[in-house]
Amino acid sequence: MDLKPIRTEAEHAEALADIERLWDAPEGSPEADRLEVLAMLVEAYEKAHFPIPAPDPVSFLEYVMDARGLTRKDMEPYIGPRGRVADILNRTRPLSVAMIRRLCAGLNLPADVLIQPYPLREAETA
Repeated sequence: MDLKPIRTEAEHAEALADIERLWDAPEGSPEADRLEVLAMLVEAYEKAHFPIPAPDPVSFLEYVMDARGLTRKDMEPYIGPRGRVADILNRTRPLSVAMIRRLCAGLNLPADVLIQPYPLREAETA
């Protein structure tokens, strides 16, 4: 097995082609072992060269609400009264540490996503 770290786009493309060729390798075979190692090398290369940034906390909350069929009313135990939920989702108020803790505990959400800074809208003047 002649494997080495992937350092260039050409090596990355070659590794992806090898993975595709080995995809149906029988479990426990040398080809399956090569496939597993290639997949780890590609993952390391892609993590370094194509990082995926953490999602915006409000966008993440909206995604979770949509995926779980939750309404703004369902957010009240974690964020606070209806107006506060609206302020958070409309980006006129930031999530507080207490809100983040309740969201993490109650909805099993990752704190590292919710604590990310995000832009707020300016409060509209009446």
